[in-house]
Amino acid sequence: MNKILNKLLEFREERNWKQFNTPQNIAKSIVLEAAEVLEIFQWKTSDEVTAEDKEKLAEELADVYNWVVLLSHDLGIDIESSAIAKIEKNIKKYPVELSKGKAKKYTEL
Repeated sequence: MNKILNKLLEFREERNWKQFNTPQNIAKSIVLEAAEVLEIFQWKTSDEVTAEDKEKLAEELADVYNWVVLLSHDLGIDIESSAIAKIEKNIKKYPVELSKGKAKKYTEL
């Protein structure tokens, strides 16, 4: 992750774009890029996704990922630790014996 973060910071610094990368603008960019991920699946079943779609999907997922990495850096959030902590929290919210094979929110289990 440090390699990616360093490349992102270098890219931003070379272009003097930090001034535009406010947390609000980055958050908007995350949502916009996530919408582009969703657009790939619009009007298609999972079986209809082509190799070309997957290439585009890889690019859009990378965009989302890069924005998340940059925002977490700028706000001093250890995103890797946060991701692990969230998984652990979800393990408690969705115990296997209550949630296995069910697509329900934890409040409905």
